[in-house]
Amino acid sequence: MKFGMRKPSLAKSFKARTTAKYKRKVKKALLPGYGKKGMGMIKNPKKAAYNKVYKKTTFSIWDLFK
Repeated sequence: MKFGMRKPSLAKSFKARTTAKYKRKVKKALLPGYGKKGMGMIKNPKKAAYNKVYKKTTFSIWDLFK
């Protein structure tokens, strides 16, 4: 695994900022595990473990401006 600076994705960034608050509230009301901490480890442990390591070993371009 090679780690370093994450490549920024404008499409994903835009999607994250424009997903409506009401949409998340509806999902949280309908889906029992939606938005709960640790659900990724239950659903897909391999992916959750990879993401945890990835997040700790890489940084975003926006982190440089903090």
